[in-house]
Amino acid sequence: MSILEVNNVSKSFGGVKANVDISMSVEKGKIVGLIGPNGSGKTTLFNSIVGTYPVDSGSIKFNNKEVSELPVPVIAKLGLLRTFQQTRIYGKLNCIDNMLISHKGSDESLITIFSKIPKNLTDKAENLLSFVGLYQKRKLRAGDLSFGQQKLLELAMALMNEPEMLLLDEPTAGINPTLINGIIDRLIKVNQDFGITLLVIEHNMKVIMQLAEDIFCLAHGKMLANGSPDEIKNDKRVIDAYLGAQ
Repeated sequence: MSILEVNNVSKSFGGVKANVDISMSVEKGKIVGLIGPNGSGKTTLFNSIVGTYPVDSGSIKFNNKEVSELPVPVIAKLGLLRTFQQTRIYGKLNCIDNMLISHKGSDESLITIFSKIPKNLTDKAENLLSFVGLYQKRKLRAGDLSFGQQKLLELAMALMNEPEMLLLDEPTAGINPTLINGIIDRLIKVNQDFGITLLVIEHNMKVIMQLAEDIFCLAHGKMLANGSPDEIKNDKRVIDAYLGAQ
């Protein structure tokens, strides 16, 4: 059963065709990869899926509901969220407050009125920070965390909203290589233990080959190939367009 259906989606910026007639399907409960050279249209496609960019043509369905003309907050409430290559956190707030302020329906003013924050919400935030390995740093300012820790915080913030599907943009970029296996393990647990479908943009081929069950490859704004990790790494089109330059 597909949770996400992208059909013949195109998006241009002026004369630049970022996505051209893109079609792809993501099955519910899977981890799916999205690869391609810089400028191939991966992030544009992510932005179109979550509502940041309205598509020029085509259809995007999430759980069989057309979302291509819906704004970001409405799509998020349906259970489709994304993270960013450059983290979107509140640097001057501590980790717990970042978690609380990210919760759907939260009022930013509640951050300064702790008596109004339900204990179960704080407990949930602390449990998720423990899950990503940041419990001991929960009272530290988010801006004082390392870049890798900020990415883990952003992941935990997304999990606060219990998404059905999460789009991850370069989850291991900028992270110390010694910590990458820990990130992979956590993402697999997010998928298996939380039941969240993952669509992952990743330039680290070792990571995506280890993580994803199915991989799509874009090149020059077009869908170049789709298949299992073994099929993709042995696809001459992918090797010529992308993997050969790795």
